[in-house]
Amino acid sequence: MSYFPEVNKVKFEGSKSTNPFAFRHYNPEEVLMGKTMKEHLRFGIAYWHTMTQDGSDPFGQPTNIRTWGGATPLETAKNRVEAFFELLVKLDVEFFCFHDIDIAPEGNSLEEFFQNIDTITDLIKIKMEETGIKLLWNTANMFSNPRYVHGAASSCNADVFAYSAAQVKKGIDISKKLGGENYVFWGGREGYESLLNTDMKFEQDNIARLFKMAIAYADKIGHKVQFLLEPKPKEPSKHQYDFDAATTMAFIQKYGLANHFKLNLEANHATLAGHTFEHELNVARCYNSLGSIDANQGDMLLGWDTDEFPTNLYDTTVTMVEILENGGIAPGGINFDAKVRRSSFEMKDLVLAHIAGMDTFARGLKTAVKLKEDRFFDELKEKRYASYSKGIGEKIVKDQENLESLTAYAMSHDKIVNESDHLEYVKSRLNDYLV
Repeated sequence: MSYFPEVNKVKFEGSKSTNPFAFRHYNPEEVLMGKTMKEHLRFGIAYWHTMTQDGSDPFGQPTNIRTWGGATPLETAKNRVEAFFELLVKLDVEFFCFHDIDIAPEGNSLEEFFQNIDTITDLIKIKMEETGIKLLWNTANMFSNPRYVHGAASSCNADVFAYSAAQVKKGIDISKKLGGENYVFWGGREGYESLLNTDMKFEQDNIARLFKMAIAYADKIGHKVQFLLEPKPKEPSKHQYDFDAATTMAFIQKYGLANHFKLNLEANHATLAGHTFEHELNVARCYNSLGSIDANQGDMLLGWDTDEFPTNLYDTTVTMVEILENGGIAPGGINFDAKVRRSSFEMKDLVLAHIAGMDTFARGLKTAVKLKEDRFFDELKEKRYASYSKGIGEKIVKDQENLESLTAYAMSHDKIVNESDHLEYVKSRLNDYLV
């Protein structure tokens, strides 16, 4: 059975193509800076938004038409595997990501949940072997169920901590079973509502304890996986412990996790934190901790996580500039943590939306490569910081000065002359690359 009968395998047809089911910019075999587009971009598709999101919102019922429903939750889960891999193959996407509850029904007990996971991951493994598609990362959903009302690892209830640990252990077992390249922690309930009844240090200590248990267990079973921690502010906890990249890196460094953890950054989460995505990526690069990204965009007029497919060329360009400066994103990737709009409810919209995101990132990559080849940003920064390449600036950088020697220098060089950044002109020049 085909779940997308209207769609053949999507191919590159060039910018003049009017075929909605063709790539106009993403040419996976095109070589840029010594690597193919496919190697640069390492696209992945998120199981949750693609396979389980139904188009409902706080004000309306589901709108999405989906054809994989079965007679039981487990039968539906099996059908989803078939539909998902058909979509991956037709889009020629190499990676995928999932939460545990995305792929398998929870059932009536933890034992039944794990049995369902085993059943579904057996099917997923077969499809992976048939197609060559790989697991970019998986994670445990420790935020949706009412048991996590007070958090997961940060919960005041030790039984909840133990349940969380069981989910994480199973997640790492799944990762090894499917050859996952990364494993993500997302603290959906790891935060607090009020300090009146919260021991923040104790809760963060417990989160770190769970992470260290995960590191130890992965090492015990011989699974060499990159752990990723995903910052997200505000949703759902008012004071989220993993608020942004800088906050999360402070946590990682405080608890001695830097050798095992990097960041999985999401564009819409940057918006919620009051940052640009390029800011979050740059912060991660400053710590040598850019691990992977979730590709989406938010609505600047709304104050929540809308998870729209990325179609903004400026945003994808500066994102790819950061990734190129990082030396690439592997073993991470560009995962489309994005959902179709409520009005895009047909099955084929899943294909069209991913084509739009992939084409936009391809255009961003090509623009970023041109900017890098022309040394656009390099020249701007070299000029701006030129005073540190010679004279007193060079001595400062080489740690050859102190407060006394600099005071003596400043006494005879107190007529300061600054230069304008001409920022409006710079942005205008950047626009020339984008169009």
